[in-house]
Amino acid sequence: MEDSLEDLLEQHGGDCGDEDQPSAPEVKFRSSRMNIQRSSVCSRAYFVVVMVFFHVYILNVIGLLLYVHYNNGPGELVSGDGAPSASVSDRGAALPHPDPAASDLHVEDYSQSLGLPRIEGIRVGHVQQVSLLPDRTHEMRTMSLKPLLFEIPGFLSEEECRVVVQLAQLKGLMESQTTTPSKEQEESNQPLLSLSTDEVFSLLDLNQDGLLQHEEIVSHSRSQDGTWLNPDNLRQILTGLEACPTGTLTLEDFRRVYDASQRPGQQQSAKPRSQFKQRNKNTWLYQGPGSHHVLQSLRNRLISLTRLSSTLVELSEPLQVIRYENGDFSNAHHDSSPPQSETTCTHTRMAGNKSALTEISCRYLTMLFYLSSVEEGGETTFPVADNRTYEEQALVQDGVDLTDTKETCGRGNIRMKPSVGTALLWYNHLSDGRGWMGELDEYSLHGECPVRRGVKWTANSWVNVDPDHQQQARYQRLVAKRQRAKSGMEEHYQPLSHSDLHQDL
Repeated sequence: MEDSLEDLLEQHGGDCGDEDQPSAPEVKFRSSRMNIQRSSVCSRAYFVVVMVFFHVYILNVIGLLLYVHYNNGPGELVSGDGAPSASVSDRGAALPHPDPAASDLHVEDYSQSLGLPRIEGIRVGHVQQVSLLPDRTHEMRTMSLKPLLFEIPGFLSEEECRVVVQLAQLKGLMESQTTTPSKEQEESNQPLLSLSTDEVFSLLDLNQDGLLQHEEIVSHSRSQDGTWLNPDNLRQILTGLEACPTGTLTLEDFRRVYDASQRPGQQQSAKPRSQFKQRNKNTWLYQGPGSHHVLQSLRNRLISLTRLSSTLVELSEPLQVIRYENGDFSNAHHDSSPPQSETTCTHTRMAGNKSALTEISCRYLTMLFYLSSVEEGGETTFPVADNRTYEEQALVQDGVDLTDTKETCGRGNIRMKPSVGTALLWYNHLSDGRGWMGELDEYSLHGECPVRRGVKWTANSWVNVDPDHQQQARYQRLVAKRQRAKSGMEEHYQPLSHSDLHQDL
């Protein structure tokens, strides 16, 4: 009995043993728990490392998306017909032949959110494939990132270049015939291509139907800085047109009337030689409805390439054609101007609510077309392109001003040799980070080197944008209001010039 009680107490005492001296099984249990905790710590550390790398990856993706968003703009401007602008890609969108009915000025969608897409340069030397014409692909090469500069060989055909040059000559040559040049002046004008009567007829025949209508002839007499046909020539041609029973001039009829208008003594008015010289060097060609189909095609290709709204392009300056003779040059300059509080853009000045002390040119981008090759000289130079920094003091080196292209052309960082049909595209402004036009890109400084031998023809196409997007929207609303007010009151072929928009507003 006592032995049984002692055995029971020993068993009970074993269950309730001293806490300071744990039994062997308990020690083994604790050791096992400690091993489990070490394994858990390792698993948690591995998990933390994986999560850190995952979050870094997500942040990089978000940063890349934001970069693309702010550089391409919040959205493309929508043209007046509701179709977005064509994009630049490896395949590209083919450009249809310009339809005069489809090329009317679109100004109704000014309420759409404004944005300015930009072409990505990627890196210097990068080549992109762009398709701007049916069954034809162009190569666009990045020449510089500061400024963002591209070269597109074969943008125009040689035939298109010849037509643009002839259109510029038609406008200038008609005015130049009002004076009899001296021998020295005749020698300086010798490189000018002579236009035959058949070529003049083809240039005036806008719809290329082989007949000249009254509207076609009159449309070429309107321009802001002079007339394409001087009043005496125009009067004789219109008189000959009225004498035709059909109300149109065939090529044979035009030959008879035009040759008669060019005979000596027919021109009664005379203009100073200095004015002729200036017009001959700098001419503006209208590209809107009723203009030559080559000029309209150039504008449409610019819209397709840049992906900008057709409204912005159509409301910009006309095409400027320049002729450089032997020794002619242009000092380095910026095409646009930095925005200031006391300035206003020339093209939107009438939409402002306050007067400004100074009007400036606001040109988002420049597209330069080489209409001819040059035997020697005539390069387009970018003196500070892709420099690490830009300082005006650095433009003077060893007492030589780099903006003086006549003396320092060879020291430019980039020099583009003129080649017929090649186009250059560069942005004059940076992005503001919100998809609109920001500060002036100082690296867009450029000039034209002196022509050493031959004649150089170029054309400039600018896209005017106000740095204040609200001001630009007000301007487009005013133009839309003007268009609605004049709908049905103007002849179909009456052009709407860039300067007339501002004057009428």
